This record gives sequence, C-alpha cells and structure tokens, in this order.
Amino acid sequence: MKIYYEDRCDLTSTRTDTTVEVECDNMKDKVSFDAWVANSKIRMRWNGKVYVGNMSGMEFTSAGPNEI
Repeated sequence: MKIYYEDRCDLTSTRTDTTVEVECDNMKDKVSFDAWVANSKIRMRWNGKVYVGNMSGMEFTSAGPNEI
C-alpha cells in the first residue's frame, strides 16, 4: 500500500520563530524531504523528533507534510 503526502507543510525558522507554508517534495517518512522556499531547495532530515534543514546560515524545522 502506497502512502501519499500533502504537497505543502509548515517550516519554522529557529532564529526568528517565523513560520511559513512551503511546498514539499520527495517525502520519505522518518528520513527526509525537500522543502522549496523562493525557488531554493532545503533538504530536511529527520533527527528523531522533527525534520531539520539549513540554508543561508539559518536553521529550519518542520513536522513534515501530513498523510492524505
């Protein structure tokens, strides 16, 4: 049985606590997914609790996209 995920999720900056909705792609549950912000890809990796990624010296966290 194949699991499908939404193509959008929330991404939070750990520096500013700002949350934005981003596009998600290539979701692998409890492993990683790609978040697209302003035509830039952020590789989000699972750390045991949340997905974490870095871009331009900033750290971002996400719970990941929801299952459909």
